[in-house]
Amino acid sequence: MSAATQKAFEQAAESAKGLKERPDNDTLLKMYALYKQGSDGDCAGKRPGFTDPVGRRKFDAWDAEKGKDQEAAQKEYVTLIKSLS
Repeated sequence: MSAATQKAFEQAAESAKGLKERPDNDTLLKMYALYKQGSDGDCAGKRPGFTDPVGRRKFDAWDAEKGKDQEAAQKEYVTLIKSLS
């Protein structure tokens, strides 16, 4: 993973906190999934139960990114945040 990509990823994560408008739920899930894939790698653990629908959607979004290289996920995250700014 390149240092430049890591730095851009961290800056984008900081920028995401100050977005002018709250993105729609699907975009928020994509942001979450790319951030988790870029920082932690492939999704791990058990899928939350039906009593936690938000947790299930977040898990499913992250799991959909499984196999994507962390650096590729970071670059995609940076591009997404820039498009929202």
